Amino acid sequence: MSRIQTVFANLARQGRKALIPFVTAGDPDLESTLRYLRALAAAGADILELGVPFSDPMADGPVIQRASERALAGKVSLRQVLELVARFRRQDQATPIVLMGYLNPIERLGYEAFVGAAKDAGVDGVLTVDLPPEEAKEEMLPLLYQAGIDPIFLLAPTSTASRIKQADALGRGYLYYVSLKGVTGAGHLDLEDVAAKLATIRSLTHLPIGVGFGVKDAETAAKIARVADAVVVGSALVQKIEENLADPTRIEPAITSLVKAMRQAMDSL
Repeated sequence: MSRIQTVFANLARQGRKALIPFVTAGDPDLESTLRYLRALAAAGADILELGVPFSDPMADGPVIQRASERALAGKVSLRQVLELVARFRRQDQATPIVLMGYLNPIERLGYEAFVGAAKDAGVDGVLTVDLPPEEAKEEMLPLLYQAGIDPIFLLAPTSTASRIKQADALGRGYLYYVSLKGVTGAGHLDLEDVAAKLATIRSLTHLPIGVGFGVKDAETAAKIARVADAVVVGSALVQKIEENLADPTRIEPAITSLVKAMRQAMDSL
């Protein structure tokens, strides 16, 4: 059983839901990101999503795009992100880390080299936004399966039953439901629509379902936790990093405060 599977199994026994915060590696620098990951785990995060900076993040809104730009300005590479995960693992062997990013940096490194380095570093899952299941199964998936790394796939409000079944058959760990038709941080979350779509997805999958895009505060996190297995929060955290760049000492308290509030709201259900 992978670390991700273990987390969901333990939470299910407790009647609790997973909280999955996202930050971009290298925003504002790698040392800071390492501190944030450790602080978020201590604040109540169950799984950590770590964004790999990329120059053309098509699914990300302006907030996360700017985070990638800041990281790339600091010359942060995929190899450095993997080294960061390895450093995190030296002190934390329990909290799963999912790399979230795009295919180009992986292809440049090479599939085998990437998966081998990810395994050595202690990566638990890989979510590649622009690599759909039918394309992943030829090269990437066999390597991830062999390495014990969970491939995680996105589902959208427009996903058909056949696509949901395919993501379920090929995915591991959890499925990530994108709750909005748009980019991260955009739009208004319609919780009734989310609940209805999740009911359909649940009838077609055995995997836990995480919901992200549009999670802005503790109240929203709690409402999503009533219908989902996990709540993913990204732009709201990255926005707090950006707002406090002039005084970096305020960043960690700002992001941990939000995660603690979400954790408390979700556990009070």
